[in-house]
Amino acid sequence: MGKDQVKGVAKQAEGKAKEVAGVATGNRKLEAEGKLKQAEGKGQETVGKAKDELKKKPRD
Repeated sequence: MGKDQVKGVAKQAEGKAKEVAGVATGNRKLEAEGKLKQAEGKGQETVGKAKDELKKKPRD
């Protein structure tokens, strides 16, 4: 697992915590921030996976 993947997973976890806190407190802004952070993390994780796949492919 590459650096981008680890950071992406961490962002997703942080976002989930914010989302849950927002739901629990009725704070819709915090909930939305959490969902956004999760989406950012998923994107970063995907980029990391793509980078790893590119490293695995033999160059011609």
